[in-house]
Amino acid sequence: MKVLILEGGARRNGNTATVTGWIAEELERLGHELERITLQDKNIKGCLACMKCKERPDEVGCVIDDDAILILEKMVAAELVLFTSPLYFWGVAGPLKSLIDRSYSLYIDYHQPTHASLVKGQRQALLVTGAGPWENNAEATFTAFNRLQRPHMAVKAGELFIGRCASPEDLGEGVKSEALSFAREIAAA
Repeated sequence: MKVLILEGGARRNGNTATVTGWIAEELERLGHELERITLQDKNIKGCLACMKCKERPDEVGCVIDDDAILILEKMVAAELVLFTSPLYFWGVAGPLKSLIDRSYSLYIDYHQPTHASLVKGQRQALLVTGAGPWENNAEATFTAFNRLQRPHMAVKAGELFIGRCASPEDLGEGVKSEALSFAREIAAA
């Protein structure tokens, strides 16, 4: 399976990157083709809400000339997309949020009988790490992610929240085991 990992975290050796690394290693061990994109390294501007992307529903189209277009094209080509991010103020990190906003270009006619999507049937999963607990902290992020599959016409492959993590050294074997199980879950057809 062709897997695209969209890394929203800024720290290359942080909690999210560490857990993502374990997941990526397991997916590769299972024989999946993997591409990881660190969004902090990319030029991704916010959506202008100009609606020009809706004029060409059969391709990724956007008037903004930045890295988001190529990333969205890679997203369209993937069978599984894993969104990863540390939890920032009850949401995902800015670069990932901007890319999700720009994914508005991937579908047309939401809530209409003519609704169509370039990622229809795609498996999508979410990994979030945070220093706090789930309660009054992470729920909104996962609610937003669950709603994303509707306009995308995608399939939620899984979600994982690793909370109360202060540093990668504190993650431990329990979290690693959880990450490996998550990798197997999201890769299951």
